[in-house]
Amino acid sequence: MPTQSDTLRESAVFNLSGAVVMVVDDSPFSLTLTTGVLSGFGVRPAYTVSSGVQAQSLLAEKPIDLLLIDTDMPDIDGFELVRWLRRSGPNPNAFTPVIMTASHIRRGRVAEARDCGANFVVTKPFSAAMLLERILWVARDTRPFLEVGDYLGPDRRFVRPELYEGEERRADRLRNNMVEFA
Repeated sequence: MPTQSDTLRESAVFNLSGAVVMVVDDSPFSLTLTTGVLSGFGVRPAYTVSSGVQAQSLLAEKPIDLLLIDTDMPDIDGFELVRWLRRSGPNPNAFTPVIMTASHIRRGRVAEARDCGANFVVTKPFSAAMLLERILWVARDTRPFLEVGDYLGPDRRFVRPELYEGEERRADRLRNNMVEFA
């Protein structure tokens, strides 16, 4: 029986028609455009909301499989919404994959998206192919969720397939080596 840590084959086929998806964006145009792109993949978003407050209310009550959240909203911005979601206690949506969308995003804001617990950031305008690629990437993502300090979300480190042959700088690996030699 496959476990959650098993990786999916590259050739795996996904049927997204049963996915419960929520799109959160304060722009009616972006909301319509994103919903249209998703419908092209067979995804009919169960919830399309225009504010972070509405999203919080629904996320507290309804199970969601995938969230697409705009970064800039007037009431609660996307970063704050994701931070709230990740810290929402026993709510099963705390571990829901989150793809953030942004019209104008600087490098620092990409880092903020990573640090608030989002799985990925997609810049607008995005192509349908790009969004589908990111959704499938999130579906295949096997990074564990971590709680470190004030961070709760997917491991921010990406494991690269090639072997690194330089000095290891990750503190936990160094500590483990020191324990082995003690």
